[in-house]
Parts: sequence; C-alpha cells; structure tokens
Amino acid sequence: MELPPRPTLFDFHGVSMSKYFTDNWDNVQNFQARPDDVLIATYPKAGTTWVSYILDLLYFGQTCPERQASVPLQQRVPFLDISLPSLPTGTDLAEQLSTTPRLIKTHLPVQFVPKSFWEQSSRIVYVARNAKDNAVSFYHFSRMNRAAPEPGDWNTYLRNFMDGKVVFGSWYDHVNGWWQKKQTYSNIHYMFYEDLIEDCGREIDRLCSFLGLSPTLEEKNRVMTDVKFDNMRQDQMISFTTVKYMDQSISPFLRRGKVGDWKNHFTVAQNEEFDEDYKQKMKNSSLTLRTEL
Repeated sequence: MELPPRPTLFDFHGVSMSKYFTDNWDNVQNFQARPDDVLIATYPKAGTTWVSYILDLLYFGQTCPERQASVPLQQRVPFLDISLPSLPTGTDLAEQLSTTPRLIKTHLPVQFVPKSFWEQSSRIVYVARNAKDNAVSFYHFSRMNRAAPEPGDWNTYLRNFMDGKVVFGSWYDHVNGWWQKKQTYSNIHYMFYEDLIEDCGREIDRLCSFLGLSPTLEEKNRVMTDVKFDNMRQDQMISFTTVKYMDQSISPFLRRGKVGDWKNHFTVAQNEEFDEDYKQKMKNSSLTLRTEL
C-alpha cells in the first residue's frame, strides 16, 4: 500500500489539527453515543492503549477470550476521531461494534467531544500524563508514525509542544479542560498515568468502582499480568504492528512505559525553560502531576 504524505498542521477552531482528524468531522460530531458506552479520552501518548486494554479485558476477557488473540485492539476499541485513506473511519468502526458496552477512544479536547456523549450521560475515563514524559513519548511517536506531521528534531518539537503546535493542540488546554469538565459532569473518572505505574492494582480497583464492575481476584490478577508493559509489547494485537502507517524500526509504538524518561531527553536549559513556562500556564490550575516517582 502506497502511504500518503505526512499531513500538515492547521488551526481548527483554535486547536492545531491535521486533516486525518478533521476530514470526517461531521460524522464524528453527529456520532450517536449510548448510555452504556465507555469513552476513553486522553491527550495523545498518555496511556491510551494501556487503559483501553485494561477496560477491554475487564469487560470481555472472560466472555470473549478469542477476541484477544484474533482482533487487534484498535478494532476492539476504535479511535473515534480518525479518518485515514483506504482504512475504515473511526466512526464506522465504532458503529459496527457488537459488544456491550462499546469501548471507544478519543484524543479530542473536551470542547470537541460529540454532544451525544453528554446527553446520554455516557461514562468517560480520562487519563493524564505529566507534560515532560508526554512530550518525549509524543515526539518519538511522531517520528515513527507517517500519519503525524513531521516532528523535526527534539529541540524544535519541544518548542512546538510548549506552544501547542502539535496535533490535538496544547497539552495544557487538554488536561485542564477535561479537569474542569470533571467538576460539573459526574461521569468522568480522571486518572493519572503515574498512578497506574505506581500501583496498577489500586487503579484497576478504582476503575471497577467507577464502572460498577466486580471481577474476582483471579480475573483481576489475570488482567494485571496481561497489561504488564513487556507482555503488551510482545502481543501483536496490542502493539500496533499490523498498522502500515507506523514504522516500528524507527521507534516502537510501545517504547518505554516509564515515568521520568524525560530526563534522558531534556537538557538543563530546556528543563529550566519548560519549568518556567509550565508554572505560567498552570498557575490557575488545581491539577498536580508527578514527573518522577
């Protein structure tokens, strides 16, 4: 398959986007959510795949084990926003889901989420990751993913990240917009990537409490084993090895899965500038994210 050229960024209602997330806009906005849908919302590279897989196993690991070995995760938990040439759109895949509940993922900032999710009181799981690790992960992902704009070198990319000139816009606007929405919409469970790394079992318990699930200890232990980073990396149904747009020889889709990898990328000067900028942009936010454990 001939891959199309990398997209360019443009301003879309105040948010940097590429055509692969705006070409199907009307269908995304008109998507009909259901009351039992579970929407997994994140800024890109904040643990989306990890939490998608945890939820998929909690709901369907027992009832449909054959899916785990034969259906790629991106079909079990479709990416609502996406529209790539010669592939089914995210909305098409979501509408074709036969599972109940439907697990659907999005990277949309809160103001772009289809209104039917709010109208139907669908449950939403939001995952936030600290900005430094998120920037590093997004950079490496952009290097290997031909559906992403050309990232340039690390220094250029970091500047663009700080300025919100990356797909899905500003990290600051994203995490804060969802945090504010949580204060008025009770069906949002707001999680942190660092908490998952620190104690996955505790975070699974919190998820189950939010979703009204009560797995047995054996089921929970099986989920915790399956979602270990190395096990996910080796699972072709999880690691996106079947996706032609991604060149995993440049950087693996599941790369490090750690907290604090930013220290291997930021120079002292970059770190000081980033911290100063962060302080300004987060001064009115009550959100606290950990950059190390």
